[in-house]
Amino acid sequence: MSSGRRLPDWIRVKVQPGSAKGEVDAILKNLNLNTVCRSAHCPNLHECWQKRTATFMILGDKCSRNCKFCAVEHFDTFDLPDKNEPKSIAKAAELMKLKFAVVTSVTRDDLPDGGANHFAETIKALRHRVPDVGIEVLTPDFQWKKELLYQVLEAEPTVFNHNVETVRRMTPELRNRATYDGSLKVLKMASEFPDRKFLVKSGIMVGVGETEAEVEETIGDLYDNGVELLTIGQYLPPSANHYPVQKYVKPKQFEAWKNLALRIGFKGVASGSLVRSSYMAEALSDEKAIK
Repeated sequence: MSSGRRLPDWIRVKVQPGSAKGEVDAILKNLNLNTVCRSAHCPNLHECWQKRTATFMILGDKCSRNCKFCAVEHFDTFDLPDKNEPKSIAKAAELMKLKFAVVTSVTRDDLPDGGANHFAETIKALRHRVPDVGIEVLTPDFQWKKELLYQVLEAEPTVFNHNVETVRRMTPELRNRATYDGSLKVLKMASEFPDRKFLVKSGIMVGVGETEAEVEETIGDLYDNGVELLTIGQYLPPSANHYPVQKYVKPKQFEAWKNLALRIGFKGVASGSLVRSSYMAEALSDEKAIK
């Protein structure tokens, strides 16, 4: 993670002592599994792995889209999904003694179903091997196709997450082949899933050139489209070649946005410099689970 700019004093990455990080790393390597923790250069890797948690990244480590903020590599040719991956993730969750598993993926526009069935099979494998595990899925937009989204939702995740990523004005600049309204459509469809028992979640990164008013507008748009859990975090460029950070948002502003979202009616909000989509996912969902 390198932006070419000195981080302000209020942004400090935590490095936790202990052996659990090495144990988690070994499990993931032995099972040949990818994590967004490594692929996206997440600043919370040490903290989360030391707590014996990780965000699994399925469908390979090559993305069919090329968003300016993302560290995951972009390619035009891809391998077929590994049919053993769902069972390997379930085995890793068991070995890691997870109570809550987070599963995300690269975007695979090359696949007819966008990887929807692979998401569903991963949820099913986790439920079979670790029956009591909570499961959050952070999915691509599946090109806004309801039938593909519903393949994932029918497998009954605990939390469905799809990130709007940024405000409307900045979306064409930062996101490749994704639209602001398309993401809102995905979230709305998820919130209207029949007999829904899962929570709907989304996330925003700030510091890319948006205004405070635009963030407030986005918070309102997400709530109006059925989102119940919200994350807001500081954008930190993965390298000097990625989109440059425009501003380091101060902690008081993150707190103000959190309070606004809670007043509007969100069930849970994580807002802060190092907050990421899956950071402390279990705590955020556990407190606000649908009864």
